Amino acid sequence: MSPKAPLHRFRAPTGITLALAWASLMFLYIYNDYFSMYLPGVITNMSSGRMGPLGPATPRVLVGVSILLAIPALMILLSVALPAPASRSLNIVFGVTYTIVEVLTFLGPELFYRIVVALEIALTLFIVWCALRWPRQT
Repeated sequence: MSPKAPLHRFRAPTGITLALAWASLMFLYIYNDYFSMYLPGVITNMSSGRMGPLGPATPRVLVGVSILLAIPALMILLSVALPAPASRSLNIVFGVTYTIVEVLTFLGPELFYRIVVALEIALTLFIVWCALRWPRQT
């Protein structure tokens, strides 16, 4: 019996790796928010127009939350569609920004929520690390 050849290691371009990381982050956001709705009182607060620690769901709060969630969704496309220098810069800026946002939401909630937020923090730090190490053309 002959020895098996080593597995081929596919190396995705940095922009694609970043896009996939942002997509993973979006899935974590969605699932964490979805499972949070099973906590007692959450649906009641939503029905009465309250957004947890953000308070009343005013038009201003809704716009802010919409922008906060739209940026990672757009980064999926922008990570591959923008020229490399612009993509790198945006990934670093928004990666750091969203790491800070997630750190601020880490304390207090249920254990399941903190576990997912910890994964989100790891992903945003990975995004920053990956963008900082973006290979240069030789």
